[in-house]
Parts: sequence; structure tokens; C-alpha cells
Amino acid sequence: MITSEEIKRRLWDGANNLRGTMDASRYKDYMLGLMFYKFLSDKTLQTFKETAGLPDNANVLEEYRNAHEEYGEELETMIQQILGYHVTPDHLYQTWEEDIENGDFELSEVMDSLNAFERSIAATDDSDDFKGLFSSSVIDLTNTALGSDLNKRSKNIRDLIGLFADLNMVDLQNGDVLGDAYEYLISQFASDSGKKAGEFYTPAQVSEVIAQIIARTTEIKSIYDPTVGSGSLLLTVGKHLSKDARKNLHYYGQEYITATFNLTRMNLLLHDVRPENMTIRNGNTMASDWPEDPSRPGEGVQFDAVVMNPPYSDKSWNKHEDKPLKVSDPRFSEFGALPPESKGDFAYLMHGLYHLGQQGTMGIVLPHGVLFRGDTEGEIRQRLIEKNYIDAVIGLPSNLFTNTGIPVAVLILKKNRNLTDPLLIIDASHDFIKVGKNNVLRERDIAKIVDTYVNKQEIPGYSHLASQKEIKKNDYNLNIPRYIEQKSTDLIQDVDGHLLGGIPQKDIADLKILNQIAPEIISLSIQEIRPGYVLLTQKINKIKRSVLNSDRVNVEIDKLSKVINNYLENLYNQIKNVNQNTAINELKEKYFDKLKDILGQFSNVNKYDGYQIMAEIWSNYLNRGLELISKNGFYSTGRTRLPNMVEKTRKGNKVTEQDGWVPAITSNNLIKQKLYKDELSKIDKITAEDGDIQSKLDEILNSLSEEDGEYTVLNDDNSKFNSTSVNSELKIAYANIEIPEVKSLEQYLEFLDTKPKKEDKINYMIRNSSINWDKIEKVKDGSVGKSGAKNYIKELKETFEFPEDSFEYKLVQVQKLLKEQSAIHKQLNSKVKEINDAVYDKIENLTDSEIDELVYDYWFGDSMQQFINLIKSPIEAELARLEELNSTYSETVEELDQEINCTENELNNLLNNLVTLQ
Repeated sequence: MITSEEIKRRLWDGANNLRGTMDASRYKDYMLGLMFYKFLSDKTLQTFKETAGLPDNANVLEEYRNAHEEYGEELETMIQQILGYHVTPDHLYQTWEEDIENGDFELSEVMDSLNAFERSIAATDDSDDFKGLFSSSVIDLTNTALGSDLNKRSKNIRDLIGLFADLNMVDLQNGDVLGDAYEYLISQFASDSGKKAGEFYTPAQVSEVIAQIIARTTEIKSIYDPTVGSGSLLLTVGKHLSKDARKNLHYYGQEYITATFNLTRMNLLLHDVRPENMTIRNGNTMASDWPEDPSRPGEGVQFDAVVMNPPYSDKSWNKHEDKPLKVSDPRFSEFGALPPESKGDFAYLMHGLYHLGQQGTMGIVLPHGVLFRGDTEGEIRQRLIEKNYIDAVIGLPSNLFTNTGIPVAVLILKKNRNLTDPLLIIDASHDFIKVGKNNVLRERDIAKIVDTYVNKQEIPGYSHLASQKEIKKNDYNLNIPRYIEQKSTDLIQDVDGHLLGGIPQKDIADLKILNQIAPEIISLSIQEIRPGYVLLTQKINKIKRSVLNSDRVNVEIDKLSKVINNYLENLYNQIKNVNQNTAINELKEKYFDKLKDILGQFSNVNKYDGYQIMAEIWSNYLNRGLELISKNGFYSTGRTRLPNMVEKTRKGNKVTEQDGWVPAITSNNLIKQKLYKDELSKIDKITAEDGDIQSKLDEILNSLSEEDGEYTVLNDDNSKFNSTSVNSELKIAYANIEIPEVKSLEQYLEFLDTKPKKEDKINYMIRNSSINWDKIEKVKDGSVGKSGAKNYIKELKETFEFPEDSFEYKLVQVQKLLKEQSAIHKQLNSKVKEINDAVYDKIENLTDSEIDELVYDYWFGDSMQQFINLIKSPIEAELARLEELNSTYSETVEELDQEINCTENELNNLLNNLVTLQ
């Protein structure tokens, strides 16, 4: 059971490992092109299987070869009529795989297959969507960047073919897994391509802003992107429509760069857009107005939605024809002005607007300059405003794009606005998080933008509804700071408060939430010292405790906990019943809207903070879980084991390897905590013992002297003992011990080397009473042999007690502790293995009730405290402001001056004393 996340990770890891030094923007053409050809091959085989009525266990490849040999062109024609294309058996991706396995593969096979596909398409009149997909200008197998010689290029292509070998592209297309993986690869290549990314990719977050606005406000049957890139904007709009609406949606687009034009078509087809529902053209949008209405020559087709992320300030927009465009062009004539040659922003905008239907909506991404630049751009902007075509201006953060760091704005345009309708201006430039080098809009940021637009809200410091009169007063300048002033969070200093002391009463009054939720506590905690100024009568920590533990706060928390619990349980039950017919995106949008409604009942809760909590739960757990559940059912998925794939570094390269197994929709740790408490308790006890031993070792470690060289018994990192070094040091220490009995025994050993008679040995033993002969093992004749003497010498040394303050004594203790620790580690490893084996077996044998408890806890267990913090956080923020006020005005200027004078006097006294000492 492979998930879309695993497919994405595997393919991207493969791309990184295989492309070597080739530029990402170029390598994508090879990788994505061959991935698409695998899809065409799989689709051909699947179509043959279905039309031939073959069973699931049939060898479809072999059957197809036999059928093609028997029916030839007749079979090709049948498949061509169904799919609009066909791939013959000799040119299937699967045939390449077989030849690779048999050692018969040649690079020319790939080019022959791609050329054969192009010829088969060229022979028909109705398959423009597939023509030119694999032209040599896109997939050039002679390119030395792919490998310096034929063998290297052949190896690189073989490796790339192997990357997709075990993926059934037709199965993956169901549920949009294949399309999502393809889109993910495009985004990753864009991220790696830097400035070149602007040629083919609009970041998903920007696409989402435009797509959600259009999907929520406009009935769409046709959509057009004149600078279509990879098609991501078109597809994102489609994603937010219902299944029925998406099924009837016709996608139009035009793209100048041929490789990107091919990428667009592949992307749409892999997202299951039917060929008859897509019309994509390779051409220059500005040089050649397209599409024209076939029923009305000379007039452009109009669409329900137009979306666009054109090249910013394009200097070449009017240089692609022998005769430059003029103001008489129907796209520009309505405005009576032509955009400047050096900046094509308004040219693209007017082109899109020309093709926008009367009831349609247009979204375009442009640099901020279009909002305020003068000359002809100012004239065009004025006419757009006078005609009231601009519905909204949305300022986004800088550094959202990989190809430029400049901030951009999204302009929403409509033709059906009343002349009195205000223009909505949104400043969303401060709402983002930093991810690597780029700024990123969170889901909460996107939701806030879209809601503000849909509801036409005015929010201080965020959005404003500007009237025609107001805009005219600003000389038709739409620069966002002219209309929206950012609210400062800095404390405004009060001079009287600093001079005479006391917190300004107006600052206390500004603590709206505290005055609303805990008015009695605040009232009892302040004392007026003069009109308009107060002091705190209680410690700030006591006020905090009183407020956060107050009845009103607890009532709000209980109320929120109850509604969130009901919400999560309801969502959980819906998820349990998800199947392959479930519109998951619609389910998500439904519950996100419901969450905003619930949180909107609480006056001091920021509903978008709550939205983000749910967005992260969905991203971290539910996306993957829903994909698996929709295919296999809830409880079956709950009893499924999946390989645990982790990223490791091998020889400087990052590789993904399996490290054990995990349950599909919960975690090993949670199963242990819920179902194996006794076993965990035993492990905790052993771990505690290990900790005690380590503490003792650390204590000895800290007592060692570096000057005397005692650190020689440590590892290289000087942080722990090395048992080999400890044993070696002790061996030397024991060898140097002065023990009289040992010395006598060593003399006896020398005597034995003279090979004395039995009587002499016995006599030696009797005479030398300084040795405890009874402790030594005797040989048959009653004398002591070498082995016995040596063993006793060793025993005497090892039982020798070093002085407690000596280095050797510490080493003996360390040796004992390390032996104990080693034994405990073995015991611990054994127990850990036992519990891991038990969990491994348990996953497939979980009961339904166990799955219910485990999965709910895994998905939502930590979220309740996060939701409760939605109530606490704004209260704590105002308590922090109260603390800041108290600190700021706790001392008057006079008191501060006195402290400064006192400190200066002390310093002067010290300096005088120093002079005296000299």
C-alpha cells in the first residue's frame, strides 16, 4: 500500500540522485516526459484489457502482443478511437523495462518509441493535445548534459526508466494521486530552478488565493490562462469546484515556451482532464490574440474566469511581431492607450480583461508598480477605475516566489460591477511565515484573504472599501498604504505618567478583553492616584492567576471544549465512512467553514488561529489517512502495517531507507502507551536504573583531573568513559602494585623455571610461610604449579583495594559501573525488542474499539489544548501588556534621576579610592 506522500518522496529523491549536475529546469523535461510516457503505456494496456474483457490475473502485456500480431492496424485503430492515441507493443514502456532486465536495452529504443508515438498522432486530426509532446527540442537524448557519452546517457535514462517501473499510473490517476505527484514534482523542480521557475510555475499559495476567490463567487464552465505555464492555476481553480462542475469545465491556455506548453498538457491529462475539455495552444499571447470566436471572426472568445501570472514588467511584450501592436488593437482600444514598451503588465491585464465574460471573474498577479506608476499606465489605471472594473486589490508579502523577491499584488476584476460599488483593498503583506529563504502564506492567511473578499469586510489595519470619490481624491493612485494604515503594537509613551508616576487610565481602558472578561478583578487591582492615572495594588502574577482562573474564563473554556469536541467527533464519524466516491476536498471545505462558524461565536477568539490548527491536523494526519481509508476502509486501514521510511546519510548522500514498521493511521508509541502500560513501566524502571549509573559515572568523570592526564581514559569527544581504555589503565595499575605475597610468588615462579624435584617444591612451600599456600590450587603431587600461582597473583591484584582518593580507585568503580551498565543495556534492548515485536503483531490484530480510540487520539489528542489556548492567548497578551504598563510607569523621571545620581556618586567614590591607592 503506497501513499501519494511516499510516491512524491521517492520520485523526488530519485530525481536528485539521478540528475547529477544537470540544471533542474532542464532535467524536469526528461523526468516528467518519461513519467508521462509510462502513463500513456499503462493507459494503452488498461484500455486493451477492458475492451478484451481480460481477467485481473491475465498477463496483459503478453495478450496485447498476441492480439496486435493477429489484428494489427484494426487493434491500433480501436485504441486510438477510445484514447485519441495508442502505443504499439514494441514501443511500450514495459518493453523498455524488459530489455533493460535482459541486457538488450539501447538508448535509441526510447527515441524510436517517442518518434513512433509522434507519427501515430500526426496521422489523426483530432488529437492535438498529444502532438509534439516528445519533440527532440524537449527530450533530446543526444544532450551531453545528460551524460558525456552514449554509455553514460544510456545509463542515466535506464535509471530514470526504473524509477517509474513499479508504478501503475492508471491506478494512481484514480483519486488524483498521480496528478498530485506530478504537480509536486513540478513545484520541487521550480524551487530548485531559481529564477527560471517563473517560466513554468506559480506557487500553490498564490494560486489558492485566486482559485478560492473565483470558485466561491463565480459560476464557471470555462476558464482561460493566457500565460498558462504548467497549468497549476487552471487546475487549482478546478480543484475547488464540485465534481459535477469540474467534469463540465473547459480549460483554455496559451504558452510561448514549447517545453512548458508540453508540461501543461501532460499536467492536465494526468489530472484526468479529458482531451475534449482542454484547449492548450503553443503561442505568444501578446503577439497573437487567441482564442478567437469561430462564430464571430475578429472577436475574442470570452470566458467565465480568466487567471494569469504573467512575466513581470515584460520588456519584450510588443517585440514579437514585424508590426508592433497599436492602440487600435481591440484589446487596448477601449482604454485609448497602449502600455509602455518597457513594462507589459497592463498589456497582459487588458488582454485578459478583453476575454472576460460579462458575468465572469479575473484574477491576475502583478508587481505593485501597476498600482501607482504614472504616464500611460496611470491613464489605463484611471480608465479601469472609472469603468469600475477593478473589484479588489490584494497586497501579498514579498519573497513568495522563487524567481523574484519583489512583493506582488493580486488584482480581481469584474465587468458587471455597479459604478457605485467600492473597490476592496486588502493588505495581507504582513501575514506569513518564513520557510527557508522564502515567505509562505499559511492556510489561515489564505482563508482570511478569501473571507475578507467574499464578505467585502473592512478590518482596521487590514482591509478597506475605497469609494470612487476617495480614489479620485488620491489621483487614481491605488498604492495600498494610502488606504490602509498598519496598526502599531508599540506602547505610546505618556509624559505625565513618566514625570509624576502612575499608569494612564486610558491604557487600562484599552485592555478590552480584560475589562470585558474580568472587570471586577481589574477594578479591585487598581487604585487611582490622581485623575486619569492609577497604580496596581496587587502583584501582577496574582492578577494573572485570578483572571485565568476566574469563572468567566472557565465558562468560556468549557463552552469551547464542548463545541470543539462535538465538532471533532462529528468529523471523525464522517471520515470513518469515507470511500472512493467521497469528494474529499468538498468534505474538507465543509468542515473548515463549519469550524469558522463555531469559533465565530466566541467574541475574543481569532477564528483564523483555530483554522490553522485544523489545517495542520489535516496536513499532518488527515490527507494521508483519508487517502488510505478511501481505498481500503477505515478499520482495514487501522489494521495495516506500512514500512517506516526514514532519511539517512550514506557516504555524503541522503537516502531513504526502511526502519521497521508503523501502523497506517496511528503510531507505535501511542499503541505502547495505550495497550502496553505495564511493559512500558518496566522499561522506564530499567531506564531509571541506567540513568542512576550514568549519574554516578558523570560524577566520577567530573572529578577527574585534566592536568594529571586522567582524561586519557575518555573517548575522543571527552564526554564518556571508554571501557577498553579503562581496562587497559587498570591492567597497568595492577601490574605495578607492590604486594609482598605477590613478590614471593613471582620468586616461586622463577624457582619453578629451574624444574625442581617434587620434594624441593614441597620444601620451598613449607619454608616460605609468607605465602598463603592454602588459597592456591595444588597439582596431583601436592605442590603448586605455574597456573595456580599465576591465577592467585591475578586474584591478589584484583582484590587489592586502592586508596579511595586515588585515580585507580575511581577506575575500579568505573569498571564495575560500566559492567552493570552493559548488563542493563542488554536487558533494556531485550525489553524494547519484546514490546516492539508485540506492537508489530498487535497492529494487524487491533479490535475496532482499540482502533477508534487510538486513531482519534493520534489525530486530535493534542488539539484540545491548542483550541483552549485560543481563549487564553489573547487574555495572556493583554496581561503581558498590563505588566509592561506597570514596569514602564513604576518609577517617575525624578526617581530615575535620583538613582542615576546615586550611581554616579558611587562610581566617583570608587574612582577616587583608586587614585588614592596609586
